[in-house]
Amino acid sequence: MGHEVVLVAPRYGVAGEEESEQVVRVPSSRVILDPEDRMMHWGALHEQLETLWRERPFDLLHIHTPFVAHYAGVRWAKRHGIPCVETYHTFFEAYLHHYIPFMPRFVMRAMARRFSREQCNNVDGLVVPSTLMQAELGRYGVSVTSEVIPTGIELEEFSTGDGLRFRATHGISPARPVLLYLGRVAFEKNIAFLLDMLVQVLRDKPDTLLVVAGEGPAEKSLHERAKRLGLQNSVLFVGYLKRGPELLDCYKAADVFVFASRTETQGLVLLEAMALGVPVVALSIMGTRDILQPGSGALVPEDDVNDFADEVLKLLRDEELRKWLGAEGVQYVQNWKADRLAVRLDTFYSQIQQAYSSKGVLAGQTV
Repeated sequence: MGHEVVLVAPRYGVAGEEESEQVVRVPSSRVILDPEDRMMHWGALHEQLETLWRERPFDLLHIHTPFVAHYAGVRWAKRHGIPCVETYHTFFEAYLHHYIPFMPRFVMRAMARRFSREQCNNVDGLVVPSTLMQAELGRYGVSVTSEVIPTGIELEEFSTGDGLRFRATHGISPARPVLLYLGRVAFEKNIAFLLDMLVQVLRDKPDTLLVVAGEGPAEKSLHERAKRLGLQNSVLFVGYLKRGPELLDCYKAADVFVFASRTETQGLVLLEAMALGVPVVALSIMGTRDILQPGSGALVPEDDVNDFADEVLKLLRDEELRKWLGAEGVQYVQNWKADRLAVRLDTFYSQIQQAYSSKGVLAGQTV
């Protein structure tokens, strides 16, 4: 669209990590309770931001994480007199107690609300991925200008994939029914619910396999739960998959994509599955409610293990229904193309810039 964008992100120290004039990496450390994530070093981040400013002054800053990047970004934007926008990605109220379990839940929820309210009201504009999340933030007392703009997907990246190749790589029979969960293996993703659901499915389809793709802090707990439920031969944990052929093959290997998170602010993996023609069965709660339309690539059960299992079995028993629902999803996901949503984000940027300039003029400042 003719704009220049620079991304400042943690350095993970992995092979093939992108770094260029547009993608700037900052030294980082592992997060103790969330080891797959990284926290940028405070001093190095400030130094890098000042270097960037000397090279090319910016018009607007957009923050995407609420930790070091938030505080450094807000401070830097105020110092240089530019508007600051933030995207609220995570429903912390239903998230933090998983990582600090020794604190009472009501205390963690109150802390999460206060934390979110203070951070959101400290920026000039807020991007929220779903209408329900916007309403929830309003109840917290967030008063900053906000706009619901989902994160779009690059559909051209989700047009291929070889499911049989993935099955062959992992020793899965071409005829075996496969359910797939793909995403962070974290407690708030409610993957334990999917294991309980699988127990019900196996009573009717005993050869069904649930593939869990991803990594995260809940892995050990889920392995133990699968063992207790007697699912050792019915669950396959394949770990983290890089974006590319292996990820696409994994999606295409599935007969049904399953998702049970109750705290999602959006649920991009649902759109990715739909884009590849994989029918979805998912709970419609929080952010996923904006995506999930029954019949438009998905079946939407009640928040109940038995009802979820019934919807999954409905698809596993009916190949024509799977094909029809998959085709519907491919059409439906066109509404979430990245270029369409980028236009909406560009409009919001302009709105925030104009409001910021007006505020400066009214205050007698030079902007």
